[in-house]
Amino acid sequence: QVRLKESGGGSVQGGGSLRLSCAAAGYPQIMGWFRQAPGKEREGVASLDMLDGETKYVDSVKGRFTISKDNAKNTLYLQMNNLKPEDTAVYYCAADREVWKVVQGIPDYWGQGTQVTVSS
Repeated sequence: QVRLKESGGGSVQGGGSLRLSCAAAGYPQIMGWFRQAPGKEREGVASLDMLDGETKYVDSVKGRFTISKDNAKNTLYLQMNNLKPEDTAVYYCAADREVWKVVQGIPDYWGQGTQVTVSS
């Protein structure tokens, strides 16, 4: 069982920055961030393999977002810079013990979600 608790969402103007945090209880192999905007399908934003450190990003956030972890705190982060209005969404932390499930967008464990709103 893995429990996830997110924090760090909020409202910011375009070009601004936010950092999301996800504290994990349990030790999944892979963690990631997903987002869902109103009227749109959920999409994977970034993932991080907790064993080998490999990271992946969706093209729309490459160069702006950074996923990282603090092993001592068992916490995942998403640093979001140069935010754009199209980044507005509910962001979800997710985790699984199997890499393919996060890659396929069907991880077993989800956080409650945190709202990110970017104004123009």
